[in-house]
Amino acid sequence: MQTSPWRPNSGRAALVVLGLLLVLGLGIGGCGVSTYNGLVAGQERIDGKFSEIDNQYKRRNDLIPQLVSTIKGSTSFEEGVLVQVTEARASVGRLQAPSDPAAQAAYLEAQAELGGALGRLMLVAEAYPDLKSTAAFRDLQVQIEGTENRIAVARRDYIDSVQGYNTRLRKFPGNLVGGLLGMEKVPQLESATEAERAVPTIDFGGDE
Repeated sequence: MQTSPWRPNSGRAALVVLGLLLVLGLGIGGCGVSTYNGLVAGQERIDGKFSEIDNQYKRRNDLIPQLVSTIKGSTSFEEGVLVQVTEARASVGRLQAPSDPAAQAAYLEAQAELGGALGRLMLVAEAYPDLKSTAAFRDLQVQIEGTENRIAVARRDYIDSVQGYNTRLRKFPGNLVGGLLGMEKVPQLESATEAERAVPTIDFGGDE
């Protein structure tokens, strides 16, 4: 009995189609895995950047008792300003760096209030030449200035990380993978809060 000439060709065609489907499936799967891994890495990067912000806030928090002690020991400083800084520091001390974005705003607002009180204290200190001339106070000025600069850098890095993650989550295929897995946009950190915008500029340059 003679074999129909179309059967072998049909079998080869089926194998070709199956192979193409397999390659396509592997490509889509690989792209999905790569996108997912990239989004997870972005989340971890955001967490790391926020931890650096918190580390710098803690460093500033540790400097404040030394500053208050130095001021009290050097001159009859305005008590009201010291009280503001002490109370703001105590308020911050009751808060932990939150993982919940909804609680993050309150944490950052408290840190901004402390920064504002500290800025006012340093400005008032400019009116006390005997205080400004002490080595301990000058050293703390330098440390506080450096910490504030590092806070600003850490905040900028966090903002950049959030922007990169959110952009990837909106673009294809990130929007598809993120949507399927319930990944949400991360709330962006404001470049400056209302409290921080109200803080006067501190000149740590020393005497004119």
